[in-house]
Amino acid sequence: MQVLHIILSVVQVALAVGLIFVVAIQQTKSEGLGGTIGGKATSTFKGKPGFEDRLNEMTRYISIGFFVASILVAVTMNRG
Repeated sequence: MQVLHIILSVVQVALAVGLIFVVAIQQTKSEGLGGTIGGKATSTFKGKPGFEDRLNEMTRYISIGFFVASILVAVTMNRG
């Protein structure tokens, strides 16, 4: 169980670094509420998702993975 805890800790750190990197390369959206609504409507008509849409999707999946890894690290911490 100790080996599993170490592996999950390494995965958690890797996901944290990946999440920091993905969030850091995203552009800031300082357009306000009107720009957010209008920006999303124009991006859906482009067809293929753009770079920002892919970054948002990557951020979502990495953050879910980080959350799950954090829970698993907490569960395996006291066992052994």
